Amino acid sequence: MAESTQVNDVISVGHDGDIALICIDNPPVNATGQAVRQGLEEAISSLNEDGSAKVIAIYCAGRTFVAGADIREFGKPPQPPSLSDVLDQIERSEIPVISIIHGTALGGGFELALSTHARVAIKGARIGLPEILLGLLPGAGGTQRLPRLAGIPWSLDVILSGRQVKAEEALEKGAVDRVTEGEPRAVALAAAQDVLDGKLATRRTAELKTEANQKALDDTLAMVTKKNPHLFSPGKCVEAIAASTLPLDEGMKVERACFIACMETPQRSGLIHAFFGERAVSNIPEAKGDTRPLAKVGVIGGGTMGSGITTSCLMAGIPVRLIEVAQDGLDRGVATITKNLDGAVSRGKMSSDKRDAALAMLEPSIAMEDLADVDLVIEAVFEKMEIKKEIFGKLDTICKEGAILASNTSYLDINKIADMTNRPQDVLGLHFFSPAHVMRLLEIVQGAKTAPDALATGFQLAKKLGKVGVLAQVCDGFIGNRILGHYGKVAAYIVQDGASPQQVDDALEAFGFAMGPHKVGDLAGLDIGYMTRQRKKEEGLDPDERYGGTLADKICEKGWYGRKTGKGYYLYETGAPIPNPEVETLLAETRAELGIEPKAMSDQDIVDRYMTAMISEAARVVEDGTAKRPVDVDMVFLFGYGFPRFRGGPLHYADTIGAAELVARIETYAKEDPHYWQVPELLRKMAADGRTFADLNKES
Repeated sequence: MAESTQVNDVISVGHDGDIALICIDNPPVNATGQAVRQGLEEAISSLNEDGSAKVIAIYCAGRTFVAGADIREFGKPPQPPSLSDVLDQIERSEIPVISIIHGTALGGGFELALSTHARVAIKGARIGLPEILLGLLPGAGGTQRLPRLAGIPWSLDVILSGRQVKAEEALEKGAVDRVTEGEPRAVALAAAQDVLDGKLATRRTAELKTEANQKALDDTLAMVTKKNPHLFSPGKCVEAIAASTLPLDEGMKVERACFIACMETPQRSGLIHAFFGERAVSNIPEAKGDTRPLAKVGVIGGGTMGSGITTSCLMAGIPVRLIEVAQDGLDRGVATITKNLDGAVSRGKMSSDKRDAALAMLEPSIAMEDLADVDLVIEAVFEKMEIKKEIFGKLDTICKEGAILASNTSYLDINKIADMTNRPQDVLGLHFFSPAHVMRLLEIVQGAKTAPDALATGFQLAKKLGKVGVLAQVCDGFIGNRILGHYGKVAAYIVQDGASPQQVDDALEAFGFAMGPHKVGDLAGLDIGYMTRQRKKEEGLDPDERYGGTLADKICEKGWYGRKTGKGYYLYETGAPIPNPEVETLLAETRAELGIEPKAMSDQDIVDRYMTAMISEAARVVEDGTAKRPVDVDMVFLFGYGFPRFRGGPLHYADTIGAAELVARIETYAKEDPHYWQVPELLRKMAADGRTFADLNKES
């Protein structure tokens, strides 16, 4: 066999008799960057011109087939040749071209495979078209070629979900032609030989006809419109897939128009910001230092949070010693954990064997002394400083040297907790969000004396648990709850001034939130906010301020805590929330007591005030260093507070409004309430300099 020749740095061509082997070697994931596109174009052209091969096989070096676009090209002017042009050239090749898929073939990588004349997947491979997760659609023929091979219904499922599909399912549906085992180059040679021997059929996908299925298109469009009424790209995906019944060149024109339309929406920018932001939050020096062992974790508290944290650790393969003060509480905790793991099995997240193995790693105990050998303790008890101080004082004498002591507090001062120990360097906050085994956010709170390796271990834990770890500094509520505490007041003010709780919820759900703030409060438990407001009053944290909790306090004093009591802002007797008519009576009393004459308020005004309040406190959080960068605030709200992902986060959204407009809004609102509405200095400076939060992210 002749040695391979390099077309460029990432593409080589080898020959074995009548077989030509094109190898893509563009680490780490063989992305379809300019050099790959250029090299493929030159290789296919050269092989067709010299006629030296009767079949061409494309395979990849390394751990995967082409796993998508080159993210380094995002936001930059496109460089020729376009992927679409290269794939058209591959499909038109006079010499049959086959692709050998191993690892993952995603986005442009799977579109590359679709343009070849046969696809062979190596066992364990996965395929997918995840562009919808970025507010886009497959733009290099994916919406046109996949339906020709696998039909409209399955193509709608794959493209609209963005999911990764196992090779066996792809084979069953016709998206690949064979599933086999072996090393990519050897499989490429064997499959190419089968083409020569007539054992593996090849054909141009463009020459296949998509079977029309208007019902599937109509049903899917209705479903996505109902499920995600705010999103633009799902409808465009359906429109493009519908065009696959046309000749390929005509369908490609529709796909291109739909792709460009998606590119021009703000949603695309927001979703790409979310994509990169998820990776950026851990790309900081604090997350990359030396770490400590995480072989065994201790969790104190078997309630909702402790059980969820334990479940998350067990699902990640980390043994847990669960501590409760009494046997009945421990039994309830174990039962909850078992139920959580059973739920994971029923949802297909884990096998029953893995569930059993996870439960075998759980060691329940009512003796805190059993934490003597764990590497990390996560305290998850009632949100009272006195209780937490007592626990950490005990842990200081029980836990081994170097063990990390973490509190799952939502608001409380980590430094005061650390002061109860002789090892403040080992103490940090790990603020999980409920349900802890589902929610992906983990605020990692750095105390004044937290050691660098303890902090880095917090990020390592987040990675092991599949969570988005965000660094936060100590303050009341850290990043998320501090901001929530501020904008939660404006929701109360809006209701006091004339809107109903339902109108506020409806307006914000129309903006893109999955649930409005009053439904969220009912779900979380209104007593939590009540206790926090009472604590802040006692500690003098809200001096001389219009008290926003008056209506909420009246509701709680009635014993209405939301879903768990069947009544809050809404009634839950029939399951779905129905506005609680008694809240209107309490609201009228509140307005009378405060001397407020209610006024009509538009949905847009509600959204503007709510979002401006959120952005204002978020700017202060960045200004005083509680959050390291604006993107950290955005990821906290995307992964912990239900902020609409397509809007990118509160500070990304702020850039779409502009600092100058935000300052003008705040100054207008301040005429009504100068204490609450104050322009953050950072925002005022940004308005003067014409800068954005995106600029601050680049500088950090």
